[in-house]
Amino acid sequence: MTQFKDNDSDLQQVAGNGLLHRRLFLGRGAAMLGGLGLFSASASAQQGPLQIPQWMLEPGAHMSGYGQRSQYEEGVQRIVGGAPGVSGSGVSFTPLQNLHGTITPNSLHFERHHSGVPNINPEEHRLLIHGLVSRPLVFSMDDLMRYPTVTRIQFLECSGNSFNNMLPEAQQAPVGVLHGLMSCSEWTGVPLSILMDEAGVEPEGDWVLAEGADAAAMSRSIPMEKIMDDAIIALYQNGERLRPENGYPMRLFLPGWEGNMAVKWLRRLKVNRDPTMTRDETSHYTDVLLDGRARMFTYPMAVKSVITSPSTGLNLNSGPGIYEITGLAWSGAGRIRRVEVSADGGASWAEAAISGPALDKSFTRFRMAWRWNGGPATLKSRAIDETGAVQPTRDELVSIHGERSNYHNNSIQTWHVAENSGEVSNVYA
Repeated sequence: MTQFKDNDSDLQQVAGNGLLHRRLFLGRGAAMLGGLGLFSASASAQQGPLQIPQWMLEPGAHMSGYGQRSQYEEGVQRIVGGAPGVSGSGVSFTPLQNLHGTITPNSLHFERHHSGVPNINPEEHRLLIHGLVSRPLVFSMDDLMRYPTVTRIQFLECSGNSFNNMLPEAQQAPVGVLHGLMSCSEWTGVPLSILMDEAGVEPEGDWVLAEGADAAAMSRSIPMEKIMDDAIIALYQNGERLRPENGYPMRLFLPGWEGNMAVKWLRRLKVNRDPTMTRDETSHYTDVLLDGRARMFTYPMAVKSVITSPSTGLNLNSGPGIYEITGLAWSGAGRIRRVEVSADGGASWAEAAISGPALDKSFTRFRMAWRWNGGPATLKSRAIDETGAVQPTRDELVSIHGERSNYHNNSIQTWHVAENSGEVSNVYA
C-alpha cells in the first residue's frame, strides 16, 4: 500500500474523511507533491553511498527465446477453482491486487472453462459459416490470416464476476478473488462483418449460433446486429497469438458483452431466424428476479468500478498519513466519464483522477490521494459512463434480484479500514 509523507497542512480536502483534490494526480500534480516532500524517502532510509551488490560482480544470464518474469515475482499467480469431480470445469481469477495500469498479462488473464482446454492443431482447425447464407464458407487459419484486421484495447468480464458479493455474508478474500473474473487486453482480429458479407446473410437471418471446439461444444446465440457491429474473430492478444486457455487458435470477441458470449476455440457460426435456446443460455447465464422469473439475453456488462488498493490483504501498515486510493472502472456501454470515491461510506464523494485516456469498453485506471487520520474509514468507488449510467449500490441490486442471482453484479464494492491497525475488510454497507 503506497503511503506519502504528509508534511503539508494546506492540501485541499474535497470530501469527508480526508479525500484530497484529484489535481494531485493530474498534469504537474506529481511534481507538486514531490516539491511538498510527499514523495520523500522515509526517515528509516539508509544514508550514504550504495553498496555494490553481488549481481554486479559477474555476468548475468544469457538471452532466452521466450522471456520469463523475475523469480521474485513468481508469487503473483491466478487463484484456480474447479467444480468437484468434473474434469476441466472451473475458473481462475486475475490477481487484480497485484496489477497496475490497465492491461492484463496473457499469463494472468482470467479463465472459465466448461470441459477443459483442448489441444488444437491450427493446421487442422476450420471455421464454418452456414445456415441462412447464400453460400456456406469454410475458413482455414491460412485463409483468415489473409484478411484485414483491427486492433482494440477492451475488457472481457465473466457475467458471474463478483458473484461472491451476493452471498449473505461478506467474504474476506483478495480483490482478485472477489472481482477477478475480468481482464483487459489488446485484441487483434478479423471483423466478423467482412466474413458475413462474403457469405451473404439472408434477410431473415437475425441470429447467429456460435459454437466452440471444446469437449462441451460451448455455444451461444448472438443477435446479428452485434455480429455486424463490432464483433471480431480474435487471433492475437497483447501482440502474440492467443494462448490455448484463451481460445487458440481463434475465438469470438464481442466488445462490452458478457464473457461467455466470446466463444473460445470457435469452429462454427450458424445463421438462424431465432435464438437457438442452448443449454448455456437457458439453464445458465440468465438473471433470476425476486418474483421467480428470469431475464434472458442480458448481454451487455453494466458500468462498474472497484478499488484495488487498499483492499483485503493490502492494509495500511505504515500508520496515519497520505495514501493513494486506486482502482479500475469499465463499462460495456462505452467510455468511463467519471469515477467518484468516498472515504466515509457514501456520505460525501469526490472525483478521482483518471490515468491516461478513457478508452471505449476498456479498463480505466483511477487514483485519489487520501489523508488517513488513523480512525475507522469506509471506502467506496462509483463509476459513471458516457451514457450517464451510474454504478448502483448492493441494496439496489438486491431489491431487484434478491441474493440468488449469480450474474451481472455491478454493485459498489465497500472496504472497511479498521481504526489504528489499518486492516482492510470486505463489508456490505
